[in-house]
Formats: sequence, C-alpha cells, structure tokens
Amino acid sequence: MALGRGSAIMVLLVCFLALHSEMAHAATYTVGGAGGWTFNTVGWPKGKRFRAGDTLVFKYGAGAHNVVAVNKAAYDTCKTPRGAKVYRSGNDQIRLTRGQNYFI
Repeated sequence: MALGRGSAIMVLLVCFLALHSEMAHAATYTVGGAGGWTFNTVGWPKGKRFRAGDTLVFKYGAGAHNVVAVNKAAYDTCKTPRGAKVYRSGNDQIRLTRGQNYFI
C-alpha cells in the first residue's frame, strides 16, 4: 500500500514539474506589437513561435472593437458563430490552447 501512495505522489510530482516547466516557458505577446491590434497586422506573427500556454494580449479601442475566439470556418468567413467567446475590454489577455487558435 505504501508503494501505491509513493507511486501516486511521484506521478503528481512529475505532472507538476511538467506543467511548471511548460508555464515557465510560456510567453506573452501583444498582438500587433506596440501599436496594438489594428488593421494590416498580417505580418506581425512572422518570426514568432506560438505555443499552448502562451498569452496573446489584444489592445484596441473598447466600445468600437472586440475580439472573438472562433474556429477555422468562422475565421475563413469572418462571421461570429453562435456561442463564440467575445472579448470586449480593449486589453484582453487570452491563453492559447493546443492546436490552432483563431480570432476575428
């Protein structure tokens, strides 16, 4: 029984270290750079390597604009699907998930 507890503690420790390591390497990016998220930021991602756990900061004029987390189909059509997460603060911080992340 003690071996079982020890194994469980070891698994938890390994999981903690893996998560801590991933978070320690997470980066924060202001979308669009110092100017914030505006039109024609298509070249902004060039040279950056985004990973799950990184944070994107969207800075824009609240009230006039927003950010919507969408799937690829909605991104391609630039239409907000029902139930999509809409950010409106003008200083939104969004943590990237595994896989592709799309925003309009």
